[in-house]
Amino acid sequence: MGELYLRSRHAAFPSVPAPVHSDAQVRAWVRGWDLTSHELWLAEEAGAPDGPAAARPLGFVLLTPTWVDHLYVDPDHQGHGIGSALVELVQALRPDGVGLWVFESNLAARRFYARHGFVEVERTDGSENEEHAPDIHLAWPA
Repeated sequence: MGELYLRSRHAAFPSVPAPVHSDAQVRAWVRGWDLTSHELWLAEEAGAPDGPAAARPLGFVLLTPTWVDHLYVDPDHQGHGIGSALVELVQALRPDGVGLWVFESNLAARRFYARHGFVEVERTDGSENEEHAPDIHLAWPA
C-alpha cells in the first residue's frame, strides 16, 4: 500500500500539498497501520490465473467505523470506476454515514466526492494538519 499511496500523492501534486515526510518514512508509516482498529479494502488487478503472479493493488480505502482515513487509486487506473467502487463499498458498509477530509485545493477529489453524495460540513485553515493546508470536512449522510 505504501507504493500505491506514494504514487497517488506524488501524481496529485500540486492539487495536494507537497509531502512533509520522506518516501521511506511514508512506507514505514503504512506498514505500521493498525488493522485491528481500521478496515483496509483493496481493489486489485488479478494475477495470472495459472501462475504465481501476485495480484497488484490498484486502489484502496482505509476506514474506521465513522471515517474514511484514506482512499487512493493508482494514477494509471483513475477514471475507470475503481474509486467509485470503493466509495460505494464504504457507503454499503457504513449505511449510517461516514466522514472524511479533503484538501481545499484538491478540486478533482472534491468533485468526485460530491458526485457520490458527500457534502461539506466545515472548512479549516489547515493549522491542524501536517501540511498546514486548508482542508474541508465532508460527510456522506445516510
